Amino acid sequence: MLTLASKLKRDDGLKGSRASATASDSTRRVSVRDRLLVKEVAELEANLPYEGYYQGGKFQFETEVPDAYNMVPPKVRCLTRMWHPNITETGEICLSLLREHSIDGTGWAPTRTLKDVVWGLNSLFTDLLNFDDPLNLEAAEHHLRDKEDFRSKVEDYIKRYAR
Repeated sequence: MLTLASKLKRDDGLKGSRASATASDSTRRVSVRDRLLVKEVAELEANLPYEGYYQGGKFQFETEVPDAYNMVPPKVRCLTRMWHPNITETGEICLSLLREHSIDGTGWAPTRTLKDVVWGLNSLFTDLLNFDDPLNLEAAEHHLRDKEDFRSKVEDYIKRYAR
């Protein structure tokens, strides 16, 4: 987040040194977007609950916020390798609110924020952990076959990749 805060300070410095008539609508729109993101990220500093299979793991996600945010959802990818039915080992994520159009009606809407994305990602580790409609079919079948071995493999991945 320091990078975004630094960018905003730099942008403010540049605005003072050039006439506002030369600033494009695009620059102003990105600046408003960046300010919105700073506000949202500041709200996310609250502690998230940790429970379930993935307790104790530290998982990193990469979020790309497009220029058209918040009319379109951010693109999110998991950077931490894990054994999860809704996240592939290569980082693809199955979470309906990250879809621009969702069959179940819970997809992205302009009223959603990055806070919703973080809470949605957190839910994938607790109450939205979905074995019935998996993205990682092998992980879901593993859980159905042998819950204790699944838990053991999750713990092994956490020890190896999420500390």
